[in-house]
Amino acid sequence: MTPPDAFVPVATAHGVTTLTLDSPHNRNALSTPLMTELLAGLAAAVADDAVRVIVLDHTGPTFCSGADLKETAAAYASGTVPAGMLGDVLVAVRECPKPVLARVAGPARAGGLGLIAAADLAVCAVDATFAFTEVRIGVIPAVISATVLPRLTSRAAAQLYLTGDPFDGRRAAEIGLVTAAVPAEELDAVVRRYCDSLVRGAPAALAGVKRLLRRPTTVDLRAELTELSALSTDYFLSADGIEGVTAFREKRAPRWVAELDR
Repeated sequence: MTPPDAFVPVATAHGVTTLTLDSPHNRNALSTPLMTELLAGLAAAVADDAVRVIVLDHTGPTFCSGADLKETAAAYASGTVPAGMLGDVLVAVRECPKPVLARVAGPARAGGLGLIAAADLAVCAVDATFAFTEVRIGVIPAVISATVLPRLTSRAAAQLYLTGDPFDGRRAAEIGLVTAAVPAEELDAVVRRYCDSLVRGAPAALAGVKRLLRRPTTVDLRAELTELSALSTDYFLSADGIEGVTAFREKRAPRWVAELDR
């Protein structure tokens, strides 16, 4: 039974396990406790032969706000940031032998987009918004690039990575970040239809198809994420990264924006 204070409650029915991001106080940010529970939930679902499909869901209006910047700021004193665990999560989702579907009813930012891109299928509400906001706090979307860039067109990646501008569900579907964008009132029905189709596949065949889909761009994902995690840490620990995270938490413009108004 899922503890009442869990960050990622687990529910299983009719061959579908739903892992729900449930940390509304920080808009489902990717904190260490949440990622730890998400990894455990994924591992348990993989080990359970009765589970055929895994759905990543969320409580509250926000799917995932990205990195937990409060936790990141607290980690500065030790000279580290929790980028490595995000890499572990992306590997676990991307290389999961069972189909993973993300249900996105609301906004996703930064690391949340990496999680969506790692899923095999993603269905969002058309009015959900997305943004790669890293440059606006002085860092770069390094770790999530391992799952995001294979999904996006190069022009879209350049525009959205460099500007940090938000975009809606329709745009997310056009560029390949999500599988489909639908009216909010149809979201649950569409997710159910995908799950109904997925559970009809033979488990070994579904796992084989997932391996097949990775073949054209086969890379050592763990090695790539180790490199990208180190790059992300460098930026978070840079002067601009520390200033950007601090400014975000203090609800003020970072110095490179404030300087424009002088």
